[in-house]
Amino acid sequence: MNLSLDDIQQKFRGCGLKSTPQRTAIYHALVHSTAHPTAEDLFAQVSPTYPMLSLNTVYYTLGVLRTAGLVQEVNIGHDRARFDANLIPHHHVICQGCQTILDVMDPKLNRLTSPCGLPKDFEITNYQVAFRGYCGPCRRSRSPKTISSSGKRPVSQ
Repeated sequence: MNLSLDDIQQKFRGCGLKSTPQRTAIYHALVHSTAHPTAEDLFAQVSPTYPMLSLNTVYYTLGVLRTAGLVQEVNIGHDRARFDANLIPHHHVICQGCQTILDVMDPKLNRLTSPCGLPKDFEITNYQVAFRGYCGPCRRSRSPKTISSSGKRPVSQ
């Protein structure tokens, strides 16, 4: 996603959010990232420009942005929450070695039907598909014995 600072301020106004330099910088960094950064990653990226910024402010800002519907929390089995400003319906592929998260834009995955066996009164409001495996570099760094003992063939890329 490529948003200018004016676009970001317009989004904030549309959500009724105050536009502070720190908030704008945090959102700008997130919007221009495909890495699904943690709060700590965003802090490391933004704090050189705003030395008075605290990690607590980054966490607070991410909470405000999430509540406003401008970002989503991607918490897929990691020890820390990661964040995504890409709000277009998508799913993820996660490397179990280096913890990289990549977006999967496949419209077929957005049309999945409800699984069998759900209670009749259960309403699904959202779902996310997460494919787990190993990226090329992590797969190459694993020993051949580990790969063959899993019984799984690597997926060709």
